Order: sequence, then C-alpha cells, then structure tokens
Amino acid sequence: MVSAMWGGRWEIRWFDEVDSTNTYVADLARHGAPEGLVAVADHQTAGRGRLDRRWESPAGANLLASVLLRPVLAESEIHLCTAAVALAAADACSVVAGIEPVVKWPNDLLAGPDEAKLAGVLAETEFSGATLAAVVVGIGINVAWPGPPGVGGTSLDDLRALSAASEPAPSSTPPPVDRRQLLDEMLAGLAGRRERLDDENGRRRLADELRERCATLGQTVRVALAGEEFIGLATAVDDAGCLVVETDAGTRTVSTGDVVHVRSA
Repeated sequence: MVSAMWGGRWEIRWFDEVDSTNTYVADLARHGAPEGLVAVADHQTAGRGRLDRRWESPAGANLLASVLLRPVLAESEIHLCTAAVALAAADACSVVAGIEPVVKWPNDLLAGPDEAKLAGVLAETEFSGATLAAVVVGIGINVAWPGPPGVGGTSLDDLRALSAASEPAPSSTPPPVDRRQLLDEMLAGLAGRRERLDDENGRRRLADELRERCATLGQTVRVALAGEEFIGLATAVDDAGCLVVETDAGTRTVSTGDVVHVRSA
C-alpha cells in the first residue's frame, strides 16, 4: 500500500506501555495501516536504537514516538525521512523549550555547550518487491531524563535549568517541558516537511535545510559500516541526504552507518 501524496492527517495512539513504538507501527504498516499513524508510549519494554542497541528511559520521562510514512522515494533517498523527523523535532524543541539543537548525521540531535545527545532517530523500512512501501521513523527525545550515567546525554529540562541559572539575574527553575505539546509541535513541523518528500524540488529544499543544520559537516569523522571502518572529513550532504566524506583513499558517499565525530585531544 503506497500513497502518492501526503494527506496531512495524524492518528495518534498514546500508550502507557508497549514493547517498542517502532515495532507496533511496523506491524500495523504491514497490515495496510494508512500513512500518518503515530504511536507514543510513556514506557517501552523493548525500545531499541541503531544497530539493535537497547534503548530505555524511565516511564513518563521522555517523548518516545514512531510515525508511519508512505512516501514515493528511491531507496537512496530514504534518509530524507529521518532528516524530516529530526528537523521537525529540533524546531519543536526550540518552540516549546527554547533549546536549539543541531543535527548529527545520521540520526541524532545534539544540544548544550558540549553538544550532548538530546535525541535519537531510527528509521526502518518495508518494501513490496523493489518498491518502498513504508518508512517507520521512531524518535526518542530526552525531556526529563538525560540517559544513563556515563553516556554523556542531556535533556530539555536540564538545559532549560542550566540556561536559567546562567542568566545575569538567575530566574527560578523553569517548569517541566510538556511532552504532549512537544509532540504536537513536532508533528506540525513534520507535516510540511512530509509534503516536500513528494517532489524533487521539495526534497532538495529538505536536503538544503539538513545541510544548514548539520553539525557533522566540517568534522573529522569515523564511519563504521558492515565489516569496514574509515576516517575522513565530512564535507557535504548530497540531495538524497547522504553524507559525503573525503578520505585519504578518495571520496566516499555514506547512505547509512555509524558516524562518530573525532575530537582533537
């Protein structure tokens, strides 16, 4: 089941607990669920990130959501779905919390003076033969919990408290960020970006926005692929949303992989 145009409607299902919002939405996608289905959970018992890493947070602490998209895209352009959600989430953090995250390619939002991880995005695909049938994009935004100790994450509530404390006349601690308001703002921002996926000019505009907000560009990066790892300079994001890396052996275009910013000692 593939829709050629985005209808602009979200169907939000909010759960106290599920195993994984991505798993829930992917199961329904395989049974013909329409584009625009959104699953949100206060708690996930089997949440996961990239490379099947386990992803957990305390119940009710963070925004955990997955969105079903059915764009007509080439396989090489699928990363633009991840970008659309990440950019919409970044705008939502700005509107709701006054925090301006940047995008780390391929799937993280970073924020704060140390550019700590604020959110992660995971896209999973369903194909009908060689045709893309669905993309399930999950996102976890650290709202009240920054992640386990030692990971180096941050949260919207912590960043707002830090910002308030650093003002010339420190104000009282800001109220907690409302997860439902954050979700509403993210989906509002995603709707327009979803429309851009339907035509070449729109996809180019989405790639332009990703380039403008991508903190990975200009960084020396270590890229881990299946059975291979290399280091180079991230020089560009192409119109399909892929990362272009200059290495000693030549130019590499990366459509998926684990990317680490290599910081100087």
